[in-house]
Amino acid sequence: MPQKYINIYQKARLGAGLTQERAAELIGISVESIRAYETGVRIPPDDAVTRMVEIYNTQFLAVQHLRARSELAQKVMPKIEQKCLAEAVLCFLTELEDVEAYETDLMRICRDGVISEDERELMDTIKKEVNEACEAWWAVQYAT
Repeated sequence: MPQKYINIYQKARLGAGLTQERAAELIGISVESIRAYETGVRIPPDDAVTRMVEIYNTQFLAVQHLRARSELAQKVMPKIEQKCLAEAVLCFLTELEDVEAYETDLMRICRDGVISEDERELMDTIKKEVNEACEAWWAVQYAT
């Protein structure tokens, strides 16, 4: 019966084509530790994840680990949906077009260095669009 849920550490290891035994050997930890991380019994320490990122050759694991481990990271780092490169680039370019539509408004709002009350709502909309473009760029960086 296929496993329905594969956690981030297991997915990264499988993506690297490594067995638990080989991964444990390369990382310098026990197979039991790998199993505990991959079954969610324990969260690996940052130094073990750093080695996983290097050995598995996946920066995306670092982002996922930080978001899973830190409430602060969850608040400040975007949740990145891993997509294929073509889809990620198309999404980014679409988001970039949305931002470009506000270019003149942004220059008008910011030219005096002050966001007035009557400009606040539009500026909030622009910030939202820029944030969406930034999130889309992260998806490009970590595309498969």
